[in-house]
Amino acid sequence: MTSRAFQSLSLADFGIAPEQGFLPADPCESLPDCPTLNYLSHELPKLLSARQVRRFINEEPSFLPSIPSSWGEDDYRTVMRILSFAGHAYVWETPGQPAAKLPPQLARPWHEIGQKLGRPPVLSYASYVLDNWRRLDNTKPIQLDNIVLLQNFLGGLDEEWFVVVHIQIEQQAGPGLDGLIQAINGAANGKDDEVLLGLHALASAQTAMRDTLLRMKERCDPYVYYTRVRPYIHGWKNSPSLPNGLIYDNVEAYAQQPQQFRGETGAQSSIVPCLDAGLGIHHAPDPLTVYLQEMREYMPPRHRALIQALESQTDRNGRALLSGYVHERKQSHPKLWAAYCACVDLLAQFREIHIGYADSYINRQNQTSTTNPTAVGTGGTPFMTYLQKHLDETRLAIAS
Repeated sequence: MTSRAFQSLSLADFGIAPEQGFLPADPCESLPDCPTLNYLSHELPKLLSARQVRRFINEEPSFLPSIPSSWGEDDYRTVMRILSFAGHAYVWETPGQPAAKLPPQLARPWHEIGQKLGRPPVLSYASYVLDNWRRLDNTKPIQLDNIVLLQNFLGGLDEEWFVVVHIQIEQQAGPGLDGLIQAINGAANGKDDEVLLGLHALASAQTAMRDTLLRMKERCDPYVYYTRVRPYIHGWKNSPSLPNGLIYDNVEAYAQQPQQFRGETGAQSSIVPCLDAGLGIHHAPDPLTVYLQEMREYMPPRHRALIQALESQTDRNGRALLSGYVHERKQSHPKLWAAYCACVDLLAQFREIHIGYADSYINRQNQTSTTNPTAVGTGGTPFMTYLQKHLDETRLAIAS
């Protein structure tokens, strides 16, 4: 036994299916017996185009007077998606003039549903990506030519493609996560063949994820993304245009005090943190590591728990279990080392592609408003320097 008191890991323990990754089963398109919310969801792109979101919401006395006792988690995720898009549309509807206060008919149910899901009342990756898709043909798989969004801000090809690329990557990660856990369980039990099989499955999934990410520019133009997609996913923490945050009117827990929450960002995806943890990639403390730790608060709790479980798998020397196991066998089992190096290298490639996109889609764009800054990401942090540092640290894992 390589680790102390090791308990075998399983994706099922965290409500995750290998075929879907962090995606849930096909999300609900609408809410039962909630015609006004369903209308708001359907009409949001038109209302936002006409800059009528605030008027519509302000004139509605109540969107969700009470949460039906018959609702389950699928319904909670659906209403969270609708309220999150509506909330961001309300705040950012007028360029350069964000709303500093949400009306109670929106703020209160948003907060209440967030409490049930274990997430703050702000648009997070879970609502923007994970719970925001449907298949065109239910008999066909989750893939780029068969998935579309359930909810948009303005709509259009660039916004649609930007998100469905993320959805496809999330699905492709599923078999890789299963392979990573197979490799860790194999290492814990001294089974080299299981470790090798798991690493090969992970590398295959990572290759598919990389190839999908490389397709981003096919249908999502950097200028269109920056000017028509990005403005609505910012949050209200470290926001130049909302320095004090946002007031959620009549939410008792907030006592009329402005709240500061990060905006939607791919840093709220659980894939890369799981790969870092499982492969034993260490990042020296910096502002980005602090920020990434904070991003876990925006993830679904079970996804957060998987990252923590992977981080807890260490050997007797306190090293990441899988990394330590493979390093010990670098000479005696070179195929294991080669398979591990391939996975780390693919993670580095993924990070490198992402840095290139962060540069072209954000950093090089011409800032015209403080509501859409180029110096910080949608989560509100400077990014270019630290993204490069994390890429360098990934490569270091196989440098010796």
